[in-house]
Amino acid sequence: MKRFLGIASLLFLFAFTGQAQNFKFGHINSDELIRAMPEFDSATKQLEAFQQELINNLELMTVELNNKTDAYQKESKNLTDIVKQTKEQELYDMNRRIQEFQTNAQELLQNKNVELFQPIYTKVDKAIKDVGKENSFVYVFDVAKGSLLYFDETKSTNVMALAKAKLGLK
Repeated sequence: MKRFLGIASLLFLFAFTGQAQNFKFGHINSDELIRAMPEFDSATKQLEAFQQELINNLELMTVELNNKTDAYQKESKNLTDIVKQTKEQELYDMNRRIQEFQTNAQELLQNKNVELFQPIYTKVDKAIKDVGKENSFVYVFDVAKGSLLYFDETKSTNVMALAKAKLGLK
């Protein structure tokens, strides 16, 4: 925050001294650029497939637990105490494994998300920085991050087309 205030103060100082005309400012919606990349669709499909695989495994485990629970409830009157204890422990262990699977699945899904999307974010970030340097922009604001509340579109250049060209997108 202090850094932002310092930069803003510096910009206002330059504006009042008439030197601001030398600065070029740009803006971009990085989320829009990311969604325009073909890798984004591929990564999204891969993540959805992985998520569905985890859901299917969880459903199979839950069905198995439900079936064993139903069987135990039907048979429990005819079982000896030691067999009841053994079956109850088995059901308890299955339930614990399902809970562990859910926890691990969430972590696996997050890791897969990072694995699939981080290269895309890195590529976009590099393209935006390269466009900024190549076109002599002082700042390129990312309107997708919500850090910019206002910009004058007539005085700010949307660098989306330049970044898309840098990435070979139409």
